[in-house]
Parts: sequence; C-alpha cells; structure tokens
Amino acid sequence: QVQLVESGGGLVQAGGSLRLSCAASGRTFSSYAMAWFRQAPGKEREFVAAITWSGVSTRYVDSVKGRFTISRDNAKNTVYLQMNSLKPEDTAVYYCTRDSQPRTAFLATQLARYDYWGQGTQVTVSS
Repeated sequence: QVQLVESGGGLVQAGGSLRLSCAASGRTFSSYAMAWFRQAPGKEREFVAAITWSGVSTRYVDSVKGRFTISRDNAKNTVYLQMNSLKPEDTAVYYCTRDSQPRTAFLATQLARYDYWGQGTQVTVSS
C-alpha cells in the first residue's frame, strides 16, 4: 500500500509563490513517475505536471509552463511542485499521484493512468 501526503498549500496573492511537497511511503517510490493534478470548484480534475521515475524528463500543461517546476528527491521519497507567478485561475485543490506503471519514459496526462492519490492541498490565489 502506498500513501501520498501533500503539504505546502495556502493563501497567496497573485504574483506570489508556493512550494508544494508530496511525501510517499513505501520502498518503490523511485521506480515510478509522479504527477500533480488540480481541481477547481465545479471543474474536472486536470493534469498539471509530471516527472519520470529518474527525474530526467518532465511535462507540463500549457497554462503553467514557465511558471511551475516539478522535481523529485528519490532519497527522501518526495516530489515537489514549485509554483511561481501565481494567478487567481491557479486556485484549486492540488493532488499528488503515482503512475500505475513502473519505469516508463512516457508521461501520461490522463487520470486513469494513475493509481494512488493523496488527499489534496488547497491553493488559493487572491487577486
């Protein structure tokens, strides 16, 4: 069983920054790609960013490119999402999730690809 615990959310003004963290339990963290999704009120959960198991490759939704950076520390079983130049439209609950397939080079954007999910952390950006 894998547990994912997000932290780092909060209230920030537009233009500000936040750094989300996701701590994973288990010994297989380094074998799986990880991703961040978000869900705003009344909207479907959407892909934000993903990183391969090795950390070499990343993928972002167009709306966050150049502002968000995903990274991981396999020694700490933790994945991060650095969010800069935040906008009110970034307001959402942010979820950490693990790819269902180990050691793949492909970074999926579909929810169905991912198996374990955290409880989410709220990010609110005021204008």
